[in-house]
Amino acid sequence: MSKVKYYYDPETLSYRKIERKKRRTFKYISVFLLASALFGFLSVFISSQYIESPKERALKRELSNLQLQYQLINKKMNEAEAVLSSIEDRDNNIYRLYFEANPIPEEQRRAGFGGINRYKDLEGFNNSKLIIETNKRLDILQKQIVVQSKSLDEIAKLAEEKEKLLAAIPAIQPVRNEDLRRMASGYGVRSDPFTKARKMHWGMDFSAPRGTPIYATGDGVVTRADNRATGYGNHIEIDHGYGYVTIYGHLYKYNVKKNQKVKRGDLIGFVGSTGRSEAPHLHYEVHKDGERINPINFYYGSLTAEEFDELLQHASMENQSLD
Repeated sequence: MSKVKYYYDPETLSYRKIERKKRRTFKYISVFLLASALFGFLSVFISSQYIESPKERALKRELSNLQLQYQLINKKMNEAEAVLSSIEDRDNNIYRLYFEANPIPEEQRRAGFGGINRYKDLEGFNNSKLIIETNKRLDILQKQIVVQSKSLDEIAKLAEEKEKLLAAIPAIQPVRNEDLRRMASGYGVRSDPFTKARKMHWGMDFSAPRGTPIYATGDGVVTRADNRATGYGNHIEIDHGYGYVTIYGHLYKYNVKKNQKVKRGDLIGFVGSTGRSEAPHLHYEVHKDGERINPINFYYGSLTAEEFDELLQHASMENQSLD
């Protein structure tokens, strides 16, 4: 029950009851409600500005963690870019140089992405710049890896082809040194044993006893093993690929047949004196792209430096050939 309030009236010398007017009461109520609303608004505003809610604190922690993760990603990309740069340098200046392949241009390795804005969806956020730059670096890094991967695939094929080439080149002496009597005649102008006229001798003659083993000087396929070529008698022809062909003449007998694949060092036949021959020996020729060339340049795979020098001296003597 509300208290009744009185006031003293000096005219009547009596106490009179205070009557509260309705309008004033409404005014008081309105002021109170307005003040309450204003106080509530200020409280909410101040708390929203200066006091974090648990959800806001959680979101801030999550955002801080994301920023840290992006920084770590950028650091890892720096390391990856450094490693990739080293591989690219070796690729251009060692691998591709060795295999005689053109280096990959720098603009091709570092090319970006043209056309539409790939990162439009990442714009408009507080950390958009960090996110966009990280995504750009990641995309370029991925493209560089793809370019380098294709390059290494190409290098692997070139290496395989180079290995086949090195195995195919006739790189050893067809008769072992310990089986030789002597190096009878070299490549160049020599005296013919039958006519005594000077003429071009297109191979090297290795003097050895009848039946001495003869070896393939490189990987290849036997294209001939017969005596149907004038002057060579029983002979073997091996196609090594890459333009290389070798011929082994005046054989006693064969150890291979036509279309047979051979490896460097395989026994293919035996020394004889068939065809146009003065004594048992092997006549050996090397052809490159259809041209007969000096076999002396192809013995690096089986002779020491001293043995090669001695062979070179004998091969340079203008003596009489044996065929």
